[in-house]
Amino acid sequence: MFFSFKNNKDTGLMAVKLAAQGLYSAIVSPRSGSLPVLEFLSFYPMGTHSWETLLTRLAKESPARQKRCAVLLNTAEYQSFALDSINVPENELKSAVRFRLNELLDYPAESACIDVLTVPGDSHQGGHKQSLIAIAAKSSEISRYQALFAAAKLNLTVIDVHEMAQRNISSLLELEGRGLAMLSFDQQGGLLTVSFGGELYLSRRLDVSLTDLYVEDEQRRQESFERISLELQRSLDHFDRQHNYITTAKLVLAPLGAVSEELRTFLAANMYLPVENLDLASIIALDQLPELRQSEQQQMYFHVIGAALRSDEVVA
Repeated sequence: MFFSFKNNKDTGLMAVKLAAQGLYSAIVSPRSGSLPVLEFLSFYPMGTHSWETLLTRLAKESPARQKRCAVLLNTAEYQSFALDSINVPENELKSAVRFRLNELLDYPAESACIDVLTVPGDSHQGGHKQSLIAIAAKSSEISRYQALFAAAKLNLTVIDVHEMAQRNISSLLELEGRGLAMLSFDQQGGLLTVSFGGELYLSRRLDVSLTDLYVEDEQRRQESFERISLELQRSLDHFDRQHNYITTAKLVLAPLGAVSEELRTFLAANMYLPVENLDLASIIALDQLPELRQSEQQQMYFHVIGAALRSDEVVA
């Protein structure tokens, strides 16, 4: 998975996000035969503090030093690209993608950390590779995070992205043999993903932020709803053409707070898919943190919880 570092300790995972508002962290533990359990959640407001100060507090006041850590990049710190498949040996794929990204990045591809996700093809047609999703971040950003966590004596083993965190949640909601579209919003904008069989097939950024959804002026709010609806229709129509062997069951809206039902009603009236609001309590046991039953709180922690759901994978 994205920017994994070698680690020999199976100590469980803490996901951490350093956002403009402050430091978010979460631990989710799997439970055989039942819902995964949200065991730990914290938020340290930024205020006048430095990241060094907040990470040191996290290390002292939480189980962070007993866990492996995954840090979730902010959306401005990386870019995601949908690419056609490249006919090269597997061990040459990243080099080939790096060469192709030279034309797409606004900085030299040689100074980027790059990961490549293969979008599976139609299993009924031999499963040939149809496309790729490339994710690139400046090496200097990755080094900065490594230095911050090292200074706090935290074991950083994964640097993750919102698309994969959202995929982790989406995969818990999939119906067997059907795709699932999910839409989330934060202060940086919207994110549409489509998953199928636990794999990420599509990601699209929407230039509509959480602030736009909560603007008091009803006309401006409706204009934002219309932009969302139009972008969804375009993106999902494109997905249907590209992956006509996948039937998307529904669109799920990530927790948004008070505006959730208003947006759901608008989209349901303008789309061909059923539209549902997500309550994280339907897929994650929140008994130890009852305050997270509020949709507003779920929105704040949505992606860091998604990152904490990351399953252990073999690290190259």
